[in-house]
Amino acid sequence: MTNTATLPRPDVHPGPPKLDRDQLRRAQQETLDTPRMKYSLLAKMMFKPVDIMYGKEGSFTKFAMLEIIARVPYQAWERMGYWAVHRHRTSSGLARRVFERIVEARSDQDNEQFHLLIMEDLIDRQGLKRNWLLHRAAPWLIALFYYHVSWVLFLVKPDWSYRLNAEFEDHAEHEYMTFVAENPDLEFVPDPGTYADEYGRYRSVADLMRQIGHDERVHKLGSLENMRDPRVAA
Repeated sequence: MTNTATLPRPDVHPGPPKLDRDQLRRAQQETLDTPRMKYSLLAKMMFKPVDIMYGKEGSFTKFAMLEIIARVPYQAWERMGYWAVHRHRTSSGLARRVFERIVEARSDQDNEQFHLLIMEDLIDRQGLKRNWLLHRAAPWLIALFYYHVSWVLFLVKPDWSYRLNAEFEDHAEHEYMTFVAENPDLEFVPDPGTYADEYGRYRSVADLMRQIGHDERVHKLGSLENMRDPRVAA
């Protein structure tokens, strides 16, 4: 019998790095100085309805909606990864590489989930009102659409799916950093630290939002990197 305790395990994916205050400010300026990606028609088809329903300007409620959607491609890739692991389970080297990609996708999902939890907490603290149609039903429908698009694109040509996610993350990165720049009062609002143990504590809500924006940049760069080796299992 094989001693499973001795088998190597994929390293835990570290997730986006946590930046200090000076690094966060530099990261924000880098984003603001960098042009947005050239978005595809499919990406624009997702961004436009969001702007119409929630306003072109950034807001906590709009960001919460975006974070509901942001988890979706990672969920789709995780599902495809498990299918690939099952298919190539007799080839340990290939199966391990696929599983490492699953670990990465799961870590990115968790990071996006904390973004959502943080946004929901900030919304509650401000007493902002939400309605069922705009803040429950609509995000679910858009997320459902995005999930199936990500899944189908990955099945047909994986780098298309990674490219679409990179565009979404680039959009989110710029939205967060622009929101902080346009709302300087956030510099004087203390980070409530509701999820400090899991996500870290920051001096202000402005820095908290900058960290989230930088996370989105890391996700974007990860997707662009995966485009160079999109299919770990043929």
